[in-house]
Amino acid sequence: MAEALALVAPGRPLRDGLERVLQAKRGALVVVGDGAAVLSICTGGFLLDAEFSPQRLAELAKMDGAIIVSGDGDRIARANVHLMPNASIPTTETGTRHRTAERVARSVDVPVVSVSSAMSVITVYRHHDRHALQPASRLHERISQALQTVQRFRTRFDVAVATLSALEVEDTVTVRDVAAVLQPAELVVRIGREVGTSLLELGEDGRLLALQLEELVDGVAPVRQLVVNDYLQVGRTAGHRHDSNGAAEGPGDIAARSREVLRALGRLSTDELLEARRVAAALGIPPAQSEPDASLEPRGYRLLHRLPRFPEAVLDRIVEHFVGFQRIMRASVRDLEEVGGVGEARARSVKEGLSRLAEASILDRYS
Repeated sequence: MAEALALVAPGRPLRDGLERVLQAKRGALVVVGDGAAVLSICTGGFLLDAEFSPQRLAELAKMDGAIIVSGDGDRIARANVHLMPNASIPTTETGTRHRTAERVARSVDVPVVSVSSAMSVITVYRHHDRHALQPASRLHERISQALQTVQRFRTRFDVAVATLSALEVEDTVTVRDVAAVLQPAELVVRIGREVGTSLLELGEDGRLLALQLEELVDGVAPVRQLVVNDYLQVGRTAGHRHDSNGAAEGPGDIAARSREVLRALGRLSTDELLEARRVAAALGIPPAQSEPDASLEPRGYRLLHRLPRFPEAVLDRIVEHFVGFQRIMRASVRDLEEVGGVGEARARSVKEGLSRLAEASILDRYS
């Protein structure tokens, strides 16, 4: 569908042709693809093989049949074609043109565009998806409103992350504090994904809006991932850093469980996401320990990743070795040297880096 929307974005020749059909108060059925699979369900009509132009598309739409356009939209292959998709393919549409469009899209891997003269709507079909195109002015308005919402949630996210850093250093993190980071992070990612689809529909007209979106969502998903890695529960109760068999957790356990947690957060509705208990449940925290003021301790992934020029594998080994951020904070240089891949130089760098982070986080919180 993303590829299909890009073909009919404002400013593209195909979109100009479809707009001309609408302005003339006519309908049309356009198949974007002239491969063997498309031709196998075509009958009648006539061969054109002419260069595409919006004017030609509008003139050909005067006839009742479908118009077959090349996959890149550069040529009009056939016109006045009768399409004969399998009638047993299910469709939710009621109009003849729209039913045919949906059945063709479900049976052949090509975009199909239907123009409704009665409703003045252009609808794109691809596989089992359908998307009604919005006027460019309406899209700009919707995207601008969505970006303002993303901006508000991004501000909340940045404040919550800074607060969480100070609380992790002080060892006073609660379920509410973790939820305060994951809630706006999830909403920023969700809304950003929706806006991204609308920007595809805008095409080149949405360049500046796309840059704004990129700046607003930058870095949110990686931080969300690290917070989940810090606080998810892997076969254990909160406050213990070993699985049910007594073995220490490994990076593989964390990575697998992290994907589950992100999927669980993605399934929450907006109202559910705003409940700290729901976020705790997604992290696997038992109900008895999911009170908003219940204490949690991070593993240390997020703050360690803020240290410059450290291989991720080494950071994983540090987390796995010390099993808890407070133990990492209290570890001496000699203790850190015991971790595989951490020599004296790296051990001192970790110790000094964490000290600077701790000082900066507390200053930010109380300044």
